[in-house]
Parts: sequence; structure tokens; C-alpha cells
Amino acid sequence: MDTKKRGDLNINGFGSANGGEFHHVTINGKGTVNSDIECAVFECNGSGTVNGNVMTNKAKVNGNGKITGNLECKELTVDGTAKIEHNLYVDHFKVAGKATIGGRVKAEEIKIKGRLTVEGDCEAETFKAESIFKIGGLLNADHVDIKIFGECKAKEIGGQTILVTHKAPLMGLFKTFMQTQLETECIEGDKIELENTKAAVVRGNHITIGAKCEIGLVEYTGELTVDKKAIVKESRKV
Repeated sequence: MDTKKRGDLNINGFGSANGGEFHHVTINGKGTVNSDIECAVFECNGSGTVNGNVMTNKAKVNGNGKITGNLECKELTVDGTAKIEHNLYVDHFKVAGKATIGGRVKAEEIKIKGRLTVEGDCEAETFKAESIFKIGGLLNADHVDIKIFGECKAKEIGGQTILVTHKAPLMGLFKTFMQTQLETECIEGDKIELENTKAAVVRGNHITIGAKCEIGLVEYTGELTVDKKAIVKESRKV
């Protein structure tokens, strides 16, 4: 994307503008862009809305940003609150704040330390979460590394290596009020290690069911290890 000769779009205070092709788009106040944007850098520091699609190399949301269409970018960082009503296509996705995706997510790398909600499927090469998340469809990644801080949900989880561990809350005062568990219908992978997980079915090669797990059925081809503090209703080697 050659944008060096393009102009910039800056909205400071209250304002609105038409979309188009730009080098740098910055919303510092309460701004609205009324059509699609193509740019090198998109930054929302205030309260911004784009009524359309955004295609950019680098996007950053420090304030409150909303995109009514799709977002396609190489790098997305959310330190504030971001809402993408349709789909997100991104290489590197980092969330320290709150991100809501109305459609599906396709990425190379996802790192979550805030709160993520995805209505559809979430696909990546690497998915790392130390956070609270909800995925309405399939979470599919080669490497899944989840440190449960609060309530985490996904309809299904698939991957090569799936590691789910429990991270104790920083404030012990709220420990008894927070549900720290991963809930899913099905987990399927090659190497699976689980803690604090509730699943109807777990399928894989080498499987370790750790403490505070509630599993309906485990199907394995290699080895199975079950912690004495876990519940597995049925298991079978296939």
C-alpha cells in the first residue's frame, strides 16, 4: 500500500468527514467518518466512528472506536474500547482493553490481556490469552495458550497444542466472586493439557486432565493422565 504521497485526515474536537485514501487518519475528539477508509495508519484517541470499512497497515484504538464494516490491517492494538461490527482480518492483534467483533476473526497472532468477544469463528496460528474472552464459534489455532483469569467461553476449540492453565486473581478479596473456568462443547487437538475446564468432549493424542476439570467424554489415541481433583465421566482409547 503506497500512501506516502497521500494527505492526512485529522479530526480534533467535534467533527465529521468523508472517507477516502489517506496516509494517516487520527481521531482525537468525537469524530465520524462517513465512508470507507484506506490508509497507512489509523488511530482513534477519542470517540470515533467509521461508517464503512477500514483498510490500513497499522491501527490503534486508545479511546472508544467503532467500525461498522470490516477492518483489514497488518497490526491492531486495542488499549481502549473497540467495536468492529463485521469481520477482522489482521496479522498481529493485541488487546489490553476491550474488543468486540461482530463477525469472525482471522489472524496470524492474537495476544489478549483484556477482554475479547467474537460472535463468529476465531482463527489464528497462535492464540495467547491471559484474560476474559467469549467466542461464539470455533477457536482454531496451531498453538492455543490460555491462562484463565475469569470466565472464558468458546463453542469449540481446535489446534495442535492446547494448554489451559488457571491464573489466580490478583486481588484475593474477589477470588470467591469470580468464576475462573473455561467452558466449551468440544476440545480437539494433538497435545492437550487442561485445568479449570468444563467440556462435553475432549479428543486428542496425549491428554492431561488437570485439577478442577469437568469432562463428559475423553477420547485419546496415545496417553491419558487424569488428576485426582478432576471429574471425567467416560474415557476411551481409540
